[in-house]
Amino acid sequence: MVSKAVAKYVHALHLKKYRLRHQAFLVEGGKSVVELLRSGLLTERVLLTAEFAAKIPPIPAKVPVEIVTEEELTKLGTLANNTTALAIARLPEETPLQPSPNQLLLALDEVRDPGNLGTLIRLADWYGLQGVVCSESCADPWAPKTIAATMGSFARVPVWQRELPEWLDELPADLPRYGAHLEGDNVHRLSLRPGGVLIMGSESHGPRPEVLARLTQRLFIPGAGGAESLNVAVSAAILLDNFHRQL
Repeated sequence: MVSKAVAKYVHALHLKKYRLRHQAFLVEGGKSVVELLRSGLLTERVLLTAEFAAKIPPIPAKVPVEIVTEEELTKLGTLANNTTALAIARLPEETPLQPSPNQLLLALDEVRDPGNLGTLIRLADWYGLQGVVCSESCADPWAPKTIAATMGSFARVPVWQRELPEWLDELPADLPRYGAHLEGDNVHRLSLRPGGVLIMGSESHGPRPEVLARLTQRLFIPGAGGAESLNVAVSAAILLDNFHRQL
């Protein structure tokens, strides 16, 4: 059984203000914990069931490990049911953010659903993007639901948080800035190359006007049905595939 102090610490990390205060976040589920241990991120503590302990790769000797029950794991974390593991990791130090005309960077404006944000980080991992820039009004990239939705990609994809309009103004004038928009160019008729910044907006409204004003090209995904719009992660997947189709 974990101590009251450890349980209190884990529960505190459910909330953003304590993640920022302690510079730490939760990783839940066996797959995600394994991805954490294989990454360069620092692990503070690992809690796991006896059954999963027999399957997990070696854990560094300096990392505290505790064997707990499935019931304890579930009570400590945010998942409806956790039968494997939970870990506490240190927030990574920010790496330099240097957008390139030869490499695509994904920027997100007010994407507030942590599940969508996690899926977008996973997409960035799949397509080998430079990383993901989140506006300050996005969901927290280090929230438990976001981390779970990345399916382990959190350990490989750099994430930065910026005020997007100001950050876009600081970019080189000739760096392409793409964004999804209903009045944009038909993406199926374009020959896109993965370089610059692809900006995706909120689930309900798309990028804010002040972000749209800074785009160099608007992209439209044509459809033949009656749906009003596409989920932001689905839209991003379609656009990213078009960027990489010519490779």
